[in-house]
Amino acid sequence: MEVLERQTAEFAELRRTFPAAQQPDWPDPAALRDVTDGLATAAPLVTARECADLRERMAAVARGEAILLQGGDCAETFAQVTADSVRRKLKTLLQMAVVLTHATALPVVKVGRMAGQYAKPRSSPVERQGEVTLPSYRGDAVNGLEFTAAARRPDPARLRTMYEASASTLGLVRSLTTGGFAGLSQVHAWNRGFVARSRAGERYEALADEIGRSLAFMHACGIDTRELGTAEFYVSHEGLLLDYETALTRTDPETGRVHAGSGHLLWIGERTRQVDGAHVEFFSRISNPIAVKLGPSAAADDVLRLVDRLDPHREPGRLTFVVRAGAERVRDVLPVLVEKVGAEGAQVCWVSDPMHGNTTTAPSGHKTRRFETVLDELRGFVEVHRALGTHPGGIHVELTGDDVTECVGGGNALLAEDLPVRYETACDPRLNHTQSLDLAFLLAEMYRDR
Repeated sequence: MEVLERQTAEFAELRRTFPAAQQPDWPDPAALRDVTDGLATAAPLVTARECADLRERMAAVARGEAILLQGGDCAETFAQVTADSVRRKLKTLLQMAVVLTHATALPVVKVGRMAGQYAKPRSSPVERQGEVTLPSYRGDAVNGLEFTAAARRPDPARLRTMYEASASTLGLVRSLTTGGFAGLSQVHAWNRGFVARSRAGERYEALADEIGRSLAFMHACGIDTRELGTAEFYVSHEGLLLDYETALTRTDPETGRVHAGSGHLLWIGERTRQVDGAHVEFFSRISNPIAVKLGPSAAADDVLRLVDRLDPHREPGRLTFVVRAGAERVRDVLPVLVEKVGAEGAQVCWVSDPMHGNTTTAPSGHKTRRFETVLDELRGFVEVHRALGTHPGGIHVELTGDDVTECVGGGNALLAEDLPVRYETACDPRLNHTQSLDLAFLLAEMYRDR
């Protein structure tokens, strides 16, 4: 209890001392304190051992010995915390991972944007509709999506609901990944079904056949693939809400290391990566593997300062840079950053987020992303690393296991006029199940061409 009290005081001092961007304007400080006090004594959602294990896996990515597959909702919602929704997202990621593992002959580190991705930074603190101005929707952890004064009022009780929803999701993920759902033969059967139904199936059939022959070879050698029925799977989210994150931070009694107990991997967003800001300071104090999003305006000097603050000992697996430069800029922006960071002796993971830099607005008013543009940014990311002789460490994508109509294009050729059919995202457009698997097969081809 004494350690917890000291730690709580230290993080309270952090919020007072360092400027904290993108924090809600909580209207009731006493209610907020009641919630965070409760979270400070709650069980952490993840363990220090799990975080250390992921850090080892990320070190392999940094050394070029593995690749990262990270994906999930742009913004989770409390209403979507159902067994079917979680199962479909997990199934999609497992299918993608099998394709990438076979194509690269490397382990795939599987990380979901799940069990904590309930808060979103916004470009404006307010939203206007007609003559009405209300606070922007900042994710279910803060307020409601409905455009009413009551829904948009930040409510700290939602932080407790976020914790409970994350615990529920994480429990289901653990059950599925250890209970046979992730079996290799079953995942391959799902992929065979996808290839058979896809309009682009002929293109993917050769790779699917190769995977099938590999499984047949394993059976012929007497290897029981049922033993491969479990999968390592980790969860991640943007560590945006400092009241929530600091309340769930814990000190491991065995090692003395401080960990964020809210998720295995946390990242700092493009809007909160100020080197002298509270988010960078908080992340510098935790031992989890961490990431930083870098947009097209990321200057090399600022990135090097982030390396010094967040990875001063140059430890592989500690720091990941997730590049979201946009398809038109990635080939210009990325080489300078990779070369300068490498020259400083930092062995970071380089990962592509091909989604955020390629958002457009359709004639219907829906935010969307064109699949072919997303693919082009990924292609540029791989090309840059191939030219530099460095490792394209993986992808970070917004996706769902549902058949939504939010991004256009892909093997089944969704059109702009299809967007209203099932446009269900709470914030940004996501790849649907089919588009996600299209992306995995096409990325597999890029890795094979290296």
